[in-house]
Amino acid sequence: MDIKHCFSDGVVFRPDKFGWQGRPAFFLAFIFRPDRLGRYWALLALVLGLVAPVFSQKVERAGVLAPEAREQLRLAEDTLAILAFAITNDTSSEMRFLACKSLITGLVRALKTENSFRYPFERLKSVSILTPPDSSFRIFTWQLFVNDSTYRHYGAIQMNQRELKLFPLIDRRFELSDMPTREALPPNRWYGAVYYNLRPFETRRGRMYLLFGLDGHTFFEKRKVMDVLSFDAKGEPVLGAPVFERNGQLGEHRLILEYSAEAKVRLNWDDYYKMVLFDHLIPWPSPHTAEGITHVPDGSYDGFKLEKGRWVFVEKVFRDSQEEAPRPYPVLDEKDRRDLLGRPPKAKGQRR
Repeated sequence: MDIKHCFSDGVVFRPDKFGWQGRPAFFLAFIFRPDRLGRYWALLALVLGLVAPVFSQKVERAGVLAPEAREQLRLAEDTLAILAFAITNDTSSEMRFLACKSLITGLVRALKTENSFRYPFERLKSVSILTPPDSSFRIFTWQLFVNDSTYRHYGAIQMNQRELKLFPLIDRRFELSDMPTREALPPNRWYGAVYYNLRPFETRRGRMYLLFGLDGHTFFEKRKVMDVLSFDAKGEPVLGAPVFERNGQLGEHRLILEYSAEAKVRLNWDDYYKMVLFDHLIPWPSPHTAEGITHVPDGSYDGFKLEKGRWVFVEKVFRDSQEEAPRPYPVLDEKDRRDLLGRPPKAKGQRR
């Protein structure tokens, strides 16, 4: 199928031309309309779904990338890098939207190259690409700023195979419950985020992966997400798993922290303490939310520690205390009494 047949109108991108102020110019055969955003989700599923067929059961990992293939991918990356830059830096919402569309189709086309898993795509600065230590897959994620109160996330999981096997991640946050922390989700009902870290861990059900991500959410409030990625018996990805334990109870499939956009919130694996650490949030008045309340860190940290394949909640990780209340250090210590100039006391009858 010609990719342009997925639209009612065609799209033509010419990376060799640049518009005003150095922005890449998109020469379009249709006029962008925001009401087409819903159709784009269907397009995304179609485009990526076409390249995730069922291959033979014998899985052949990606081999060495041929010089011709590497050069082909390098040339494709030239265009993809321009598109990725436009998604995050162009001041026009229409241009950002169209750059995102072109990035998806161009990336899929590039990944169809044999052994493309071995190509790093290092110049796609606004696209997060994470690979676990076992190199069994890699995950692409990025976000599109639509307007002051709307972000959309895009992504795909590429398996480590010679021929392309790609699972699309379709952001359905707007269709899910506000805080979907207790349900497993398929890739086509993804709680979208841009992932900044990935960590494997072992369970009785096999290997799983923690995914740490940022959700742009709204202009005044942001979210950080700790999700769980696993693969079922058919080798298909599943997002979320009941591996988080609080007060002896399992049930949470993911952690979602919502906080003021003015605050800085940590949620990540800490290699020194060998656990997940995150800011403890408290309510705070805000004129920018419907409820009049947002959340900010209070300076303390909670965490999750891995125990027998479960992430057990740890409240107030650092419990530092002193036997006495803090007080200023005395200028004159009785044990070593000195004057204000630091001189030892003089003996009786001694003159300075």
